[in-house]
Amino acid sequence: VQLQASGGGLVQAGGSLRLSCAASGRISSSYAMGWFRQAPGKEREFVAAVKWRGTSGYYAYSVKGRFTIAGDGAKNTAYLQMNSLKPEDAAVYSCAAGSIGLATIRFASEYDYWGQGTQVTVSS
Repeated sequence: VQLQASGGGLVQAGGSLRLSCAASGRISSSYAMGWFRQAPGKEREFVAAVKWRGTSGYYAYSVKGRFTIAGDGAKNTAYLQMNSLKPEDAAVYSCAAGSIGLATIRFASEYDYWGQGTQVTVSS
């Protein structure tokens, strides 16, 4: 499985961006797709995830209500819509995939496949 992340960029605080993660290869229906981010000097943190065949997203508290994750099975692509961006959202965002249960969907170590990161910069 290969993942290709895109959609990062520079945006003013309060603005929006949509990240995409295109998956190729053998995608199991049991897979979850997740987004993680890492800012300079900080540890990587969970942002959001969705079961590949599910409709409910799972979010970090810091982004809940502002970010929305969705998967498009027909396109093998997961999206992260980010609204009301704040300077503290600035980071390198990476997408990941793996056969993961809901109990561990927030843990980066559970994911098997990772895409390259895409930079999100939020100006104040």
